Amino acid sequence: MIMRAALVAASLLPAIAPAAAGGRPDAANGKAVFQKWCAPCHAANPKLAGTLALQAKYKGAMPAALEQRTDLTPELVGYFVRTGVAWMAPFRKTEISDAELADLGAYLSVNRTGVPAKRRGK
Repeated sequence: MIMRAALVAASLLPAIAPAAAGGRPDAANGKAVFQKWCAPCHAANPKLAGTLALQAKYKGAMPAALEQRTDLTPELVGYFVRTGVAWMAPFRKTEISDAELADLGAYLSVNRTGVPAKRRGK
């Protein structure tokens, strides 16, 4: 499942790359995008729908709050934002532009190590 998502995410890279072509993605703006669009469901509050769903899915193997994850890539973030998952609807470019999506991907991957925090002993 993760491999399939990664392959589809890689296919979305051309859709995200043109937005970043005019400049580097801005993680600070990505935080603002996260606060507006993602935090209502995915902030570090176990009572929020997205965080609760990921908590149930991962059973503590990795953080449920997206900002605490260390395994997210901009491509994977782009995939889930544009295609949605479970009851999370996809976001249109009129809601989150390609440039904002690149910024969001930069923000959520800022802690990226490729190894989930739980496995690194955090």
